[in-house]
Amino acid sequence: MARNRPPSQRQLKAGELIRRALADIINREDLRDPALQGVSVTIAEVRASADLKVATVFAAPLGTDADADAVIAGLQRCGRFLRGRLGRELEMKSTPRLNFRLDTTFDTADDMARLLARPEVARDLGSEEE
Repeated sequence: MARNRPPSQRQLKAGELIRRALADIINREDLRDPALQGVSVTIAEVRASADLKVATVFAAPLGTDADADAVIAGLQRCGRFLRGRLGRELEMKSTPRLNFRLDTTFDTADDMARLLARPEVARDLGSEEE
């Protein structure tokens, strides 16, 4: 039976440490994967498992027309290299295995902004303020 517990403080802290270190590594290193050449990648969030052995990394290409799925696949291919670099930077008992997923929060925010900008929604929102 799967339990849906909120993340512990330990998981949140580990996730944030991994996020910062991983963003720095990706910015600093010259990743050789063709899908990552000339692409800026943003790491929005890292969710660590309860035992800290697996980290799910939510990433997206930043400000380019790069194929997001190809970028995520490229990051997944570079996962072992990134995990090795991460192990050198973090003081953890073991370095978590990295699973990359596409971060869709920016798309969701754009959809919400477009929805709120529609005339019928703006009209309804304007009547509440008066």
